[in-house]
Amino acid sequence: MGTDTLDSTTPPRVSMVMPVHNGARWLGEAIDSVLAQDFADFELILVDDASRDESPAIMAAAAAHDQRVRLLQLDTNVGLPAALNAGFALARGAFHSWTSDDNLLRPQMLGRLVATLDAHPEADIAHAAFTLIDEHGTELGQSKAGPVERLLLGNNIGACFLYRARVTQALGGYDVDLFGVEDYDFWLRAARQFAFVTLDEDLYLYRKHGGSLTNQRGDVIQALTAQIVERALPDTLPPRRRSEILLGLVLRSHWRWRGDLVLRAFQADPWHVASRLPTLTRWWVIVARNRITS
Repeated sequence: MGTDTLDSTTPPRVSMVMPVHNGARWLGEAIDSVLAQDFADFELILVDDASRDESPAIMAAAAAHDQRVRLLQLDTNVGLPAALNAGFALARGAFHSWTSDDNLLRPQMLGRLVATLDAHPEADIAHAAFTLIDEHGTELGQSKAGPVERLLLGNNIGACFLYRARVTQALGGYDVDLFGVEDYDFWLRAARQFAFVTLDEDLYLYRKHGGSLTNQRGDVIQALTAQIVERALPDTLPPRRRSEILLGLVLRSHWRWRGDLVLRAFQADPWHVASRLPTLTRWWVIVARNRITS
């Protein structure tokens, strides 16, 4: 698959994975934000997903500079979910997390999340709020995390998280067929058997920019989101709740009218769908216009 540089010291408490594919623009800043953590007992596993820009040189320099940095170089581009799985296959820590090459950790992130899980032995996953920034680093606003009870309505776990290694092992990692929603699918599956704890602190900076996956693959991501949410709906879910969730998926699809989801929502609760007809009609017009102008 590739090569890995490994420091054979005592295993760290935290394994942080950062998959990278042609991410040189913000990569150095992203790596520095991990290395600047006030909690130092971690390893940073950089997974070079066959980058062709300056990323390999930036990652190699980081690995040479700090013994906590490990570098895994993949021979071929495998995509984000598979790159994550390759990184976590090497992880030695009792806690796992991952970040992107364009995002930033606040200095206290790992320390606060480790302390939260240490204080809540009954929980396996901790997550926290984060701030949205633009390509220049300007703050755009804060995004709250949780609660997990509303996870079926959207991925509210967010971008700032830490979980015990047994979560990775039990779930078998990330689904390589769900590129773009692999994290949401991971949380939906985790919620069936693991407990979450939400930390009401801003510990992360999430960068929104034109090259992000969300912008590049919006239509595909929305379709995959509908697929994994519908699959996760429990049989015991009340009809009204099922209808609400399905219509919520319809109203998040900006480029494709999901009449199939409207039909299944109607089958679950006809009266609820009837009450939302004005909203659904307006949304159908918006989707139609988007398709015409795209």
